[in-house]
Amino acid sequence: MLARTGISVYGCAPDEAAAFRKLGPRFGVIPTIVDAAIADDNIELAFGNRCISVSHKTPVTNATLRLLSEAGVEYLSTRSAGCDHIDVDFARSVGITVEGVEYAPDGVADYTVMLMLMALRNARSIITRAEAHDFRLNVARGRELGDLTIGVIGTGRIGAAVVQRLQGFGCRVLAYDRNPKTPAEYVPLDELLERSDLVTLHTPLMPETRHLLDRRRIEQLKPGAVVINTGRGALIDTAALVEALESGAVGGAALDVFEEEDGIFYADRRTRPIESRLFVRLQRHPNVLITPHTAFHTERALADTVEHTILNCIAFGGHQHG
Repeated sequence: MLARTGISVYGCAPDEAAAFRKLGPRFGVIPTIVDAAIADDNIELAFGNRCISVSHKTPVTNATLRLLSEAGVEYLSTRSAGCDHIDVDFARSVGITVEGVEYAPDGVADYTVMLMLMALRNARSIITRAEAHDFRLNVARGRELGDLTIGVIGTGRIGAAVVQRLQGFGCRVLAYDRNPKTPAEYVPLDELLERSDLVTLHTPLMPETRHLLDRRRIEQLKPGAVVINTGRGALIDTAALVEALESGAVGGAALDVFEEEDGIFYADRRTRPIESRLFVRLQRHPNVLITPHTAFHTERALADTVEHTILNCIAFGGHQHG
């Protein structure tokens, strides 16, 4: 059934399109490639296809979900681990199953450790000054991972991969998760915040984890602690974090995600001002490093994501008609 109807792939970048065109026929699937993100005005490109794929970069509105359902779409695969840009319950109510895809956690884990090292060694300041041909040493010396206690919040596939990498640095690793599954020392969240020199976030974004690091928990952080986030921006109360950074209570942050990143990340904003005051305040802070939600952006993750998108669509079709 799937081979006759294919998959409509929305928001498809050129490298993704090449991978879908290469892998699709191998699995007997015909991909319909759509450069634009899913929107009300391009629903017709899903006609005849029960399965579609969307990028994590653009929220899918409930109105669009309803139109997709009316067009005959029954399965929506998002090319991301998380589904927080889609109202999954509403989708289910209009007859659409939503699923994310798994990809190798190593790229995000590597990137997370890189951000840790950059934050602890004041890399932003060093690189900025070197580009201006100021090659003097920083007044403040960097810190070494092996001397610190690292708190890992969430030890799923990515969090566990981060813990594995940290073992090689000789640092003490504390972890918080409802289901302990790594060699780290598991402690209550409050204790992790109070004891950790650096805290890194790897829990999924759900209603119960939104602003997991809220004002109260940020105030619990060890004085001068560093915060790393390669998960989802809304895990942190950004306003509270900015205030803690500006007061000096938090020593620094390295963020690959931002609570208000829609319309900022994945766009060329060199000639347009950024309206988010919180983002501007963060970016101006000398101890904050911001990257544009790019931790996942590796060749292996691309191959995994495309293959698992196709296989998930095939599995859905087989389940429905088995």
